[in-house]
Amino acid sequence: MLKAGIVGLPNVGKSTLFNALSNNENAEAANYPFCTIEPNNATVIVPDTRMKVLQGIVSTQKLVPAIIEFVDIAGLVKGASQGEGLGNKFLSNIKETDLIVHVVRCFDDPNVVHVSGKVDPIEDIMLINTELAISDLDLVERSREKFGKKLRSGDKEIKIIDQAFEKILPFLREGKPAKLADLTDEERFAIKSYGLLTLKKVLYAANVSEADIAKETNEHVEAVRKMADEDGSGVVVICANAEAQLIGLSDEEKEEFLGELGVKEMGLKKLIRGVYNLLGLQTYFTAGEKEVRAWTINVGDKAPRAASKIHTDFERGFIKAEVVAFDDFVELDGRINARAQGKARDEGKEYVVADGDVIEFKFNV
Repeated sequence: MLKAGIVGLPNVGKSTLFNALSNNENAEAANYPFCTIEPNNATVIVPDTRMKVLQGIVSTQKLVPAIIEFVDIAGLVKGASQGEGLGNKFLSNIKETDLIVHVVRCFDDPNVVHVSGKVDPIEDIMLINTELAISDLDLVERSREKFGKKLRSGDKEIKIIDQAFEKILPFLREGKPAKLADLTDEERFAIKSYGLLTLKKVLYAANVSEADIAKETNEHVEAVRKMADEDGSGVVVICANAEAQLIGLSDEEKEEFLGELGVKEMGLKKLIRGVYNLLGLQTYFTAGEKEVRAWTINVGDKAPRAASKIHTDFERGFIKAEVVAFDDFVELDGRINARAQGKARDEGKEYVVADGDVIEFKFNV
């Protein structure tokens, strides 16, 4: 399951955003640091209107959407990597995630205390980046000390890891993320198991006031966007406070509330779209009488790899994939008509799956 960790300084709106994402109020949201003691986990459905369309065509009662697990991780403070605040416990929670959603305060409100005494999103970002870099630096240096005899004996794998770490170290020592290092694919694969925090993709969630959500910008947001361009991160603009107010409302009430704010869609959709774009993910479907199911794969995945998401046997015994593009499936009212009209294609092992493909795999084990 795809897992995203929500991080940020205390009182930037992390837990408020988490409440909105999970559509519940289980995570505490209070105006004081460290209100989140244990990480809160929420499994969130990836919204996709195409599933309902497919359901109507194949006449099934069961929908199985894609999901993302969001983890609300307690607010970090300066010195967290050295045990300050709630310390390394929460750095380890970040390590277990596929992507970091970094909530950044981009609103001014004298009633909400900022841990640094002022609203400066770039300073906030740099503070957390530094703490993550220090944690990675400690891991890399300790790991290199242990290589010893294996490195001197010419161990090929250790040599590749050591080369990668040598490229990474200058960045970490300056408090910069390891992802800025020019690593080869082989080096990235070799060090993957170390779970370096600053190698993870980061999506900045710029948390603005209700007054700024419609225009999706202010001076703080523009500063965050500039930094994201420089470090290869993504940015989505959300209003955690407005999202929290949607909890418990009907679809009609939500639409009316968003309309009053001048907003076309919920922050949840923008956030998930940002996650998918940043990680290079897309969706294909299986659709039959039993169920319609969404499967998350990487952009560029070939048919056998996509099949492995269903079961490893599907990849191992892959024969072919019968593929119908989503638009053709809808226009022709299903697979049978698509076959009759020549729109159902038999694709082999080299076929690169497209977003929205409706696929039926043939395999033999």
